[in-house]
Order: sequence, then structure tokens, then C-alpha cells
Amino acid sequence: SDHMENICGYLMKYTNLVTGWQYRFFVLNNDAGLLEYFVNEQSRHLKPRGTLQLAGAVISPSDEDSHTFTVNAASGEQYKLRATDAKERQHWVSRLQICTQHHTEAIGKNNPPLKSRSFSLASQGSASSPGVQRRPSQNAVSFFNVGHHRLSTGKRVPIMQPDHLVDVREMMSQAEGQQRDLIRSIECLPVSGHLTSLDQDLLMLKATSMATMNCLNDCFHILQLQHASQQKGSLPAGTTINWLEPKISLANHFKNGAAQNFPAEINKPASVREEQSVAEPCQLTREPEEINPDEELEDICDDKEDDLGAVEEQRSVILHLLSQLKLGMDLTRVVLPTFILEKRSLLEMYADFMSHPDLFIAITNGTTPEERMIRFVEYYLTSFHEGRKGAIAKKPYNPIIGETFHCSWRMPKSDVATDAGSNSSAHSASESVTLPKDLEGQKELDYYTVKFVAEQVSHHPPVSGFYAECAERKMCVNAHVWTKSKFLGMSIGVTMVGEGLLSLLEYGEEYTFSLPCAYARSILTVPWVELGGKVNINCAKTGYSASINFHTKPFYGGKLHRVTGEVKQNMTNTVVCRVQGEWNSVLEFTYSNGETKYVDLTKLSVTRKRVRPLEKQGPFESRRLWQHVTESLRDGDIDKATEHKRALEERQRNEERLRAETETPWCTKYFLKEGDGWVYHKPLWKTVSAVQTHQTDAN
Repeated sequence: SDHMENICGYLMKYTNLVTGWQYRFFVLNNDAGLLEYFVNEQSRHLKPRGTLQLAGAVISPSDEDSHTFTVNAASGEQYKLRATDAKERQHWVSRLQICTQHHTEAIGKNNPPLKSRSFSLASQGSASSPGVQRRPSQNAVSFFNVGHHRLSTGKRVPIMQPDHLVDVREMMSQAEGQQRDLIRSIECLPVSGHLTSLDQDLLMLKATSMATMNCLNDCFHILQLQHASQQKGSLPAGTTINWLEPKISLANHFKNGAAQNFPAEINKPASVREEQSVAEPCQLTREPEEINPDEELEDICDDKEDDLGAVEEQRSVILHLLSQLKLGMDLTRVVLPTFILEKRSLLEMYADFMSHPDLFIAITNGTTPEERMIRFVEYYLTSFHEGRKGAIAKKPYNPIIGETFHCSWRMPKSDVATDAGSNSSAHSASESVTLPKDLEGQKELDYYTVKFVAEQVSHHPPVSGFYAECAERKMCVNAHVWTKSKFLGMSIGVTMVGEGLLSLLEYGEEYTFSLPCAYARSILTVPWVELGGKVNINCAKTGYSASINFHTKPFYGGKLHRVTGEVKQNMTNTVVCRVQGEWNSVLEFTYSNGETKYVDLTKLSVTRKRVRPLEKQGPFESRRLWQHVTESLRDGDIDKATEHKRALEERQRNEERLRAETETPWCTKYFLKEGDGWVYHKPLWKTVSAVQTHQTDAN
């Protein structure tokens, strides 16, 4: 209570996408347990513009920056606020948390738990019953009525008995069944007419009823934990507490908003039974596997994602999903509907960024540090266009932990661009480093080989590691990426947290780089992809750096997909190259000597990657792992694709649960944790360094 003080001051409050952030005067009323705000301090004597009850609220500092935090009220209302600095945020957060805890505990003391509850649905029946065909005059709330019975005033039960938990579970099962009936009733309404299944109020009712059941399940879990903690003191040593599991998993009740009725296990396709089989990954071989590029064949798969049919047909599902999301909500654990998926894994998408291996290899042809930095920037900006599989914004599969993807590219040496006068110097430099013995036989080949491997190294948070190398040119790139997705209203934003490192071993240069954010815009109409944010490329040895800005389209006017950037010599602060244009169309490079170069990305030749046939791939390689989902999507069978996808995700959850119970850490296959990042277990710089050391010792 010493810290219970009424505080006030200006904070920025997020209003909406159009208005954005606005300064408002906030007052914390500790006595009433209220957070109020006014337009300004002068209007404090007037009625507040907004008020939040803090009892039961959650105060959360944001991970966006050190200034932002959110106040989530028990009513579901949320304030997103921003202080002037980290110290002021901490002051507000700590005072709000103290006030919230005080009033939440007060409510708990003054309001004993209810003894029982009874649920009744106003209308239960089939889709053809009169109750389902709702009259226009009926209120939507009449579909779902909840009645309460008060406790007799003379009795109070200090500890809930196990049979009471069973009763609660039974009542919740009834409520879940009634909620399913509600969903069916709404979805059986016609798609046109006075009252349709796409009615905004009914969509909101579907979402809120689902949220209510989720909340009840969370509360029930809290009761289980409370009951266990109260009983622990009276239990003999060694007693195991068995949690009362829900009879039906609420998360699996619905597929795209509809009730699930799966056939018995015996009737499921063999592929689904295979996906659902729980196999502890560490029982499989986790030893790194050397992939022979000669076993890989040129990829003939060409899955363009320009089909809008499924998106248009499932618009009601998108509306239903949107009605459950809140602005700024983290979508990492949100299961999105299957029809918006691309026919490839995220790991393969990273490989498609390497679809111009000629530009990648040509980086080493630069005769000066300045030229090599500019070549890397050119390659970097041309990589994103081919990473997309069409104009429609769709989402690749979320990789399963332990999933891997392998491929390679063969690039004829005659197709790798070299500048006049750079051949001899590049060649002599390459001969200054001796290749490992297992690569010496490739020196006479008329093509270069670029190898690629990616692995999902973590599930929560979702982190992918990928590595590519061209051993003959003594160059490799290692990167790790953590994808963080958030709901932004009518779009979805994905932040690519992580760092990449390009190593040019013949020059002893290392280039660090980051990745831009990605946005799926207009998700209710024709979804499209936009890149945004600032990325930096740095080479500490040479002192050259590049700053690249991916510009998002302004609310009014402006161009799409615009990118600008400059390459600079840090020591002299001299700009040696400027770039502008569109990252998926034409780029213009202007050099310090006045020359200008145009690159039309739509006309750049794409080298097809080489992939092993499915029958030669391991069970955790992307294409084999997701083959049944991909086949179902190609056939347009969304239901079957959803079933296969759910089986894979359920297997991952079961394996994760088993590892937690046995306290078995996950062991990666190709990447090792180093500090905050992940590094390939056998990078080229280690191989070349070992060979050079051996040669030095021999001499």
C-alpha cells in the first residue's frame, strides 16, 4: 500500500490505423481501481474520454521497443500506450500492476466462487428445425443463454473437491456442445437474403463464443492448478497428481469455423496414420548427412500461387478469423486456415532467394572492396522477387522442428558475369587458397556448384537456420531467422529477426546483413505482398557499408514496392553508389563515376534448383514431410490438406510434450547454437582454415 499512489501525466495512445498515435492525459485512480484519460490536462475536470477497470487486467510491456506497453482489461478492451522513455514506462507499468493486483485480490476475497451453473440453449435442433431458421426480429444473443444459481449465503467451501471439478468439466462439455450447435445454426443460414451466415453480428457472435469457451478452459486449468497446490501438503511423498483432462480438445473442434467429424483411426488414410505416429526425433538419426549433388535432379515443380478461387470462396472464414484477432496480436501460435497456404515450406522459400546463383558467385569477381560490396547489394536486391511464387500473398508451411531442406544449383562458368580485366585477378586470388582434397576433382568441371541446406532449429520461438556455399569460389553465407508475425488490422506484418553473414574467404571479408519486414496487405480482397523497413550491410574489414530502405506505400498516393539505398565508404563518408526503383521490377544503380546501370528483374534468368527425388529424401526433409498436404492443395481438396496438416502439427506437439516430460533437450542436426545465433556445423571457413593449417605444418 506504500506504493499505491495516484499518478497522472501525458502518454501517447494508439487510436487506429488512420489516426495513429495521439497524446492524451492519463490519470491512475488507485482508490477506484480505474485508469482514465482526457484530451489534455485542462479537461481533467470534465468527463473522461475513456475508462478502464483495472481489476483482473493484465499490464504488459511490449517487445516492440522500450517505450510501449499495453493495458488489457478483463472486459477485453485494450489500451496501447507509449511513454517518453524506458524509465517512464517502468514507472507507469509498476504502479498499474500494483493497483491491478490490489483490486483483483479484493474482488477475490469479497466474491466466493459460485456453487454451480446451469446452461440452456434457447434453440437446439437440426438445421431444418424452426428454431434454426431465425426470424429477423429475434436477437442473436437468444441463441446462447447462460443461467446462474447463487450460493446459499451461509456456506462457503474453502477447497473445491475433486468431484466438483468433474461436475465443472461435465458442464463445460455441455457448453462446448451447445456452442457447436450455435456455430452450426449460424452456418446453416442462407448466404443471401435478409439474414445471412455472413451477417457481421453473427460472425462476431461466433468469434466471441469461441473466445468465451477458450477463456473458460483457461479458468478451469487454473482451478486444477489451485486444487493441486492446496492438496500437495496433505499428499504422501511420491504421490503423482493426474490432471483432469478435457474430454474434447477445444482447439480441434473447428476447422475453418465448422464442426469436425473425422472417421475412426482405422479408416484414416495410411499417410495420415504415418504423420500421426509419435516417433521421438532423437530416436531417428540426428547425425549430419552429406548430400551428394549428383543425386539431385533439376526441379520440375512449378507451383505458382496466382489462384484466388479458394480465397474468394472462403471469405466468410477470413471474416470469422479476423473477428477473433486484436490489433498487435502475435500470430505465432494462431493456426491459420489451410487454403491460404503456399505449396512449399518456409525453408524452401529461403532457398528460392538463391535463384540467381550467377549473381551470387559473381560477387567474388569484384577486383576492389568497393566493387564487391556493390555486387553484393545488387545480388541482395534481386533475391526477393523470385522468393515470391506469384502476385497473391500466401503463407508457406510453418516448418516442423527438425525439418530440413537440401538443394543445389549448377551454374555454367561461362554464365558468371565478369568485368573486363577482372578475370586474371580473380583467378589468381582463387589459386592462393588450396581446395580440400574431396573437392579437387571438381576443378576441371565447366560449372560451379552452389549447395544449400536449411533446418528448423527451434519451435518456440520459430527459428530457421540456412547455409549456402560455393566451395570452388571460397564463398559461403550463413543466416538464422526468427519470424515474428502480428495482426495489423487489414494486413499482417512479419518481422524477420536475425542476421546473415557472407564470407568471401579468398579476400578474408565478412559481410553482415539483415532482412526487411514483410506485409500481407488487403487480406479481405486480393492479398498482396509488400516489403518494408531499413536493412544494413556492413563489412568491418573494408569499411564499406550499405543502407537500404524498403518503402511501404503511403496511405494516399505513392508507388508500390519502392526501394532506395546507398553504398558508402565509412572512413571518408563518401557515397560510391546509389540505388532506386522497385524490388520486383526495375532497379537503377548510379555509380560515383556517373555511370548508370538498369536491372530488369522480370527478365533475369532463373536457374532451377536441383532436389533429390522424394523416394531418396529423409522423413524430415521438407518435400517428403509435407507431400500429402501439397498434393491435396494441388487437387484443390482443402479438407484433406487440413487433415494432413493437423496430423503433422499434432505429432510435433506430442513429441514436444514427451521431451518436456522426460526433460530431453532437442538436438539439432546441421546447426549449432553460438551466442544468440545459429551456425552451420561444417562451414567452409572451417574447412579451408583446416586445410591451410595442415599445409603450413607440412611445410
